[in-house]
Amino acid sequence: MARNTVFSLIFSSALVMAGSSFAAEFGTAEEAKALLERAIADVKADASAALAKFNDAGGDYRDRDLYVFCFSGTDGVISAHPSIVGQDVRALKDTSGKAFGEEMFSSAAEGTISEIEYTFPRPGETEAVAKKSYYTRLGDEICGVGYYK
Repeated sequence: MARNTVFSLIFSSALVMAGSSFAAEFGTAEEAKALLERAIADVKADASAALAKFNDAGGDYRDRDLYVFCFSGTDGVISAHPSIVGQDVRALKDTSGKAFGEEMFSSAAEGTISEIEYTFPRPGETEAVAKKSYYTRLGDEICGVGYYK
């Protein structure tokens, strides 16, 4: 009986630890919002330096599957992203055909953090999954951070 109790405790502990490590594998909505707030402060201080930080693969603005993305508010060219810098955000559509890039481009407002849901692959992957992004206009740039659901 005591042996079964010890085994049950060890097994339960292993399940809790496995669940905790899985949860920590991906960023959360709260972490995405916090990363965007940090990014906003950096862009306001020095936009060029901030964009360089956002594009640094080993930098402070990459956390698991969270990252800052930015694009020009005048021509839509992506200026910060792990893999698609230089593309026109207005051409981006998700797997259902939703033109989420155009929607962000046309709706971003200074001083307002907006939200949008769409599908997009996690960094380093090709399969699109559900994602929610928070974004805002910061002068000539529109920047955001999204988390995968």
